[in-house]
Amino acid sequence: MIELPDISEIEADSLMEIFNIGVGHAAAAMSNIVNEEVRMSVPTIRFTPRSEAADEFGAGVSLFGISQHYEGAYATEAILMFPEAASFEIVRMMVGDLIPAHELGEMEREAMSEIGNIVLNACVGTLANMFQKELQGSLPVVRVGSSNQILNPNKDENDPLVMMLRIDFALERQQIQGYLAFILDMSALRDLREQVRLYISRLESGSVPSGMQ
Repeated sequence: MIELPDISEIEADSLMEIFNIGVGHAAAAMSNIVNEEVRMSVPTIRFTPRSEAADEFGAGVSLFGISQHYEGAYATEAILMFPEAASFEIVRMMVGDLIPAHELGEMEREAMSEIGNIVLNACVGTLANMFQKELQGSLPVVRVGSSNQILNPNKDENDPLVMMLRIDFALERQQIQGYLAFILDMSALRDLREQVRLYISRLESGSVPSGMQ
């Protein structure tokens, strides 16, 4: 049985509130890219061994994943995932009808990397502003394959416990379902909790900037 970290109710509520705001910015960024309304779910949190983190994303489905690592006040890996079969359509929505289909296919990987970079940074940038701390992101890494190949590419033999925060989103008109996931190891979770506690203190003292509450 997995022992869950001792997160207080107010910390959990604040964490969900913070990520909800970040997700809203990510949805707006995605909507601007594809010129369509993007609906995102409320974040859910799960504590799980890294090897099992991928189980929620559908076995046997090939995914297009764009991931970035962030360092600073805390460390996290952010991953944007779409069904591989939908990636061409997403790129077409991004560029419109200006580029012929055969050229679009050639630029698909690069365009998806740029989409991931924009959406992930929209969310993480909001979190950094709310925590009043900098988070530096790596270059996007693109992987195509199963959810396990995307979320657990290194197959760590120690199989550490991680916190996975997951958001589902949908491009409803095109009926495209995707996922946004944040993965933190336990040491990064301690750092994140410290930032949440500082955020709560600022909130209670009234020093959180307008629009960040």
